[in-house]
Amino acid sequence: MTQRKNFFNPVVASAADPWVLKHTDGYYYFMCTRGGCLELTQSASLTGLAEGRKKTIWTPEQGGRYSSNLWAPEIHYLDSKWYIYYTANDGGGDDSRRVCVLENTEADPLEGEWVWKSALDTPVPGLDGSVLIMHDQLYFLYAGYGHFPDYGSAIYIMRMTNPWTLEGEQTLLTAPTLDWEKQGGMAINEGPVILKRNGRVFLVYSASTTWSEDYALGMLTMDEKADPMLQSSWTKSMEPVFRKSVENSVYATGHNSFTKSPDDTEDWIVFHALPAVGVETKFRATRIQKFDWHPDGTPDFGIPFGDEQALEAPSGE
Repeated sequence: MTQRKNFFNPVVASAADPWVLKHTDGYYYFMCTRGGCLELTQSASLTGLAEGRKKTIWTPEQGGRYSSNLWAPEIHYLDSKWYIYYTANDGGGDDSRRVCVLENTEADPLEGEWVWKSALDTPVPGLDGSVLIMHDQLYFLYAGYGHFPDYGSAIYIMRMTNPWTLEGEQTLLTAPTLDWEKQGGMAINEGPVILKRNGRVFLVYSASTTWSEDYALGMLTMDEKADPMLQSSWTKSMEPVFRKSVENSVYATGHNSFTKSPDDTEDWIVFHALPAVGVETKFRATRIQKFDWHPDGTPDFGIPFGDEQALEAPSGE
């Protein structure tokens, strides 16, 4: 039996809002917030994300409506084409912030041309766009600001007619009403991401401010046969499902994605965190760790491991 190597977190320094997609070509595609451009990394391994093949695939024209604050990019493979969803604005406030969509028809997303498709016309300004496919229907998830007296952003869902077009009304799925969702000076639910398993759909989201040590992950759960457009289909966990570890010096754990080991036998969570209380958000770094499942079929994310803890590399590396 081949002995698996060890690795240490973080795997990518200064990399917030990490998104990892494991594609059928065997590569991992990694994106994170760079601010002024979109950078795509292709890596043969999860632990090697920092050393992967990189390419700046989108730099907006300066001064445009969506030319500033490019945040939280996600790459998805839909209908045999590549799509990137990212947040941008005009350099002003939240009111101009929208989720934008790019498309690439090449087999290798680091080749060919990324084409602008749209800025999604959401009912309220927002950020952190992601997608859900259920019952052959495509849905859009995002964190919308709205005009609420007691919180900053909530998570909504809408139907899509194609990967760059919304239709119909939106449904509010979760708002930050619990104390642990209101840390750092604002009440926030953001960064929705989907995990499907055991006949259920889990919507994992980030809560509180990203600069707070108490930035944490919450979760909604739905039966896979239910209608995701109905708020009543979803059950909200009353406590965080993943949060800081003071003992391990890992804080502000959030804005995650999910992926599999190279041999598809293990589930891994990818997230950003800070190394100490009060550290600037530019030091958010990308971390990865394996997670398991509770006997009731819900995910068990455990606690974040510290920088000094040697972790076994993903199975198949």
